[in-house]
Amino acid sequence: MKKLLFILIFFLIPVHLYAETSTPTTGDMVDWSVQTTWKLDTVPVDIAHSLDQKKVFILGFDSKVHVYKSDGFKLGVIPVSKGVVAIDIAPRGERLFLINGEDSSFTSVAVTFPVKLDLSRAPFLGNENAPVTLALFSDFQCPYCSKVQPKLEKLLENNPDNLKIAFMHMPLNMHQHAKPAARAAIAAQYQDKFWQMHDALFAIENINPKKIEEAAKSINLDMDRFKKDLNSPQTQQRLLKDMQVAQKADVSGTPAIFINGRRATQRAPFPHISTSLPSGLQKRILKSALSEG
Repeated sequence: MKKLLFILIFFLIPVHLYAETSTPTTGDMVDWSVQTTWKLDTVPVDIAHSLDQKKVFILGFDSKVHVYKSDGFKLGVIPVSKGVVAIDIAPRGERLFLINGEDSSFTSVAVTFPVKLDLSRAPFLGNENAPVTLALFSDFQCPYCSKVQPKLEKLLENNPDNLKIAFMHMPLNMHQHAKPAARAAIAAQYQDKFWQMHDALFAIENINPKKIEEAAKSINLDMDRFKKDLNSPQTQQRLLKDMQVAQKADVSGTPAIFINGRRATQRAPFPHISTSLPSGLQKRILKSALSEG
């Protein structure tokens, strides 16, 4: 009996204390301010915001998803079925998810945002005036980047007149020697030996400054000029410009591929990259490029 009484007292006391301290109160515990306001082109039904806060997707009463930048600039619209009642998106807006209330269905839609890439300084392979330009953002210390290169070379081999492959530097912060390797490739480019240096760098296992210098010697660079150019302001600026282009295109990992300004969303081992443009995705891209031209 005493034990039972003790248990009852043990549980009742905390409840009594909690009840006394949980009384709702009012106060100035929320700070807020309006960041931006802009008019919509439709009556809104649902909204989704990208994780990076750069894009806003609004499902309208007109059965369209209206896509905006966070400042209200309209990027475009995506038509949807009349029964769509709710939407959601992947973190960067690369997927749009639709819920249809009429037929109780779920739909996933791939979304791409064509971008203008400044490739004016990029070394390239293939036909300079080709209808299809493939821009590759790469990192010499990235294991996936070295694996995709042979597929791209085969793609170019089968389509020498219709394809141009441009190389853009995107050394990742997690890779200690990626920036020195990128600067080494730029220095080699000054001596018209970028692609030789490119191949030599990707052939290195456990890359480090000593091996980078050995790679430069192996392709018979003028080593005095190479060492001078390696850390020059001009080289630093060239690398920075590539990285700025990558940033504007929302590139955060490597390898990243853009085909005529449209991002290829799948990563290594790139099963969607066939070895011949006239098939699958590449065929559609080639037809689109030719029709635009």
